[in-house]
Amino acid sequence: MVIGGAVLVTVLAVVAVLVLRGVDGDGRSDRARDGADAFLRAWAEGDLAQAASLTDDPSGARSLLDSVAENMSPEETVLEVAGEAEAVEDDVMRVPFTATFTLEGLGEWSYDSAALMVPAEEDRWLVRWEPAVVHPRLGDGQTLVLTTDEPERAPILAADGSQLAGPATVWDISIWPAMLSDPTAAYEAIEALDVGVDTEALADRVAEAEPDQAVPVVSLRDADFQEHSGELGAVAGIQFQEDSRPLAHAARSLVGGLDLESGAGASGLQQRYDEQLAGTPASAVVIADRDSGEAVDTLYEQEGGEAGSPVETTIDPEVQGAAEEALDDLGRAGSIVAIRPSTGEVLAAADWPLDGFNRSLQGQLAPGSTFKVVTAAALLESGVTPDDRLGCPREVMVNGQPFENQNEFELGPETTLREAFTESCNTAFIGNRDRFENDTLNQTARAFGIGEEWTVGAVTFDGSVPVAEDENALAASLIGQGQVQASPLVMASVAATVADGTFRQPLLVPAAVEEPYQADAELAESTVAALRTMMRATVTEGSASALDGVPGEPHGKTGTAEYRTEDGELSTNAWMIGFLGEGDLAFAVVLEDGGSGGRDAGPLAAAFLSAL
Repeated sequence: MVIGGAVLVTVLAVVAVLVLRGVDGDGRSDRARDGADAFLRAWAEGDLAQAASLTDDPSGARSLLDSVAENMSPEETVLEVAGEAEAVEDDVMRVPFTATFTLEGLGEWSYDSAALMVPAEEDRWLVRWEPAVVHPRLGDGQTLVLTTDEPERAPILAADGSQLAGPATVWDISIWPAMLSDPTAAYEAIEALDVGVDTEALADRVAEAEPDQAVPVVSLRDADFQEHSGELGAVAGIQFQEDSRPLAHAARSLVGGLDLESGAGASGLQQRYDEQLAGTPASAVVIADRDSGEAVDTLYEQEGGEAGSPVETTIDPEVQGAAEEALDDLGRAGSIVAIRPSTGEVLAAADWPLDGFNRSLQGQLAPGSTFKVVTAAALLESGVTPDDRLGCPREVMVNGQPFENQNEFELGPETTLREAFTESCNTAFIGNRDRFENDTLNQTARAFGIGEEWTVGAVTFDGSVPVAEDENALAASLIGQGQVQASPLVMASVAATVADGTFRQPLLVPAAVEEPYQADAELAESTVAALRTMMRATVTEGSASALDGVPGEPHGKTGTAEYRTEDGELSTNAWMIGFLGEGDLAFAVVLEDGGSGGRDAGPLAAAFLSAL
């Protein structure tokens, strides 16, 4: 009986083993799991053709996987088998997996799904294809889409709340090749826009395009389009379509622009404050109908999408408008900056061309004789008085290097500091260089904030007055040449410092400035008083006479700075700086490439001030 019992136990054990093998003892679970893992690995690696080939419907799988990849554009995809294969019916095994997508604007999004595996030849197991493999709630004719609801970009504001930049009408110009009957007329009309379109390259693009393919040309502001609409509309094949997008309405070089493709800030304040202006988009993953594109279900959405917030500046629209109009009337490359001396607030930062370099805040230019305000301050601080004689010969030699006055004038040996300043005599200051140490100008400039790091709320060049390396470098620095450099903003601040008596760091975006730079030196009251007197005399009887008669009791200082062009030719920048004795405004004007401060910058400054 014992032996018989042992035999019975052995038989039962064999039967149990056979039953287990009938389920997974033959390795079906492992092969099904391996098949699912291969499919998921190819999908995660972006090899969608390979992933589709591991299903029983390669064409249908490839179509949906391509659609999901295109509409989701995941930054990273992680797909991992999450358990053992389980039999759900004859010859069908269920393999669970976890999907994690890293999506732009949403971060990581994870969910659980499963692949139903079916056997194929050579002991392979394939994914039984159905949309639910991609996501359990996905049905036939549907796909996954990452949607982004971009908030309207916030404006950049002037001090009175009006918009320096905001939504504006634009016209998108294009060419329809099939309708282009007179290419020469079309390219002449586009050339006449004078917006920098390379018509030869445009002609090549048109020739290579399909007949009914629109070839983009340029986008025009509404005012520019209206000026040329008649000529453009008269040429067959030129198309234009109205649109709206954020544009700078004023202070265009300061405000900057946007990247046309991404809509992000590409320059100026638009770039610096891009995140603040753009806000936070609201993103979501939705199930969408593949034919209509209509969302039918939301699977996951971002919390906290927010509109952008405006950037508030100190720009005064009236002052900015007067500066831009004065420059536009002249039609020369230049800048005008205006500051409120009592606060340092920037009231205007105008450049011409309008969409050119932001010279007003970032220019690195020799200030020429406008820098004599600093040089004269150094003399006054050392004890020299406006009536002390400096002399003004026609020429001064410094170690064999000649220095002359503009037009080689001379005033004689009895010339006082006041006269040398008002007439802008170079040789008077250079001839008294023995009153300066090599670092005197560097130290005096500190009282004007020059050469330190300012936090204005925008990118600025804050000036440079290096310690002179030798006597010749010192001589050049005394008249604002050599290594001395400044932006129009810096020189407007020099005038503002004299007007107020104290350096107040310029401010453009006050909310972005926690601690404005504080000068670690200051001018004596007697120095400030003398500078004011001399700058007023420069207007009433000196080189800044273009301002005489302008309302507001203007004070000024002219400058003509020499420099070498890229071609090695000698040219000049014309300067005028000053302030109103009967108003809270200081200014700097510069015109590039030719002219003198008194003859060219002076009338421009007068036109600007007279318009206020």
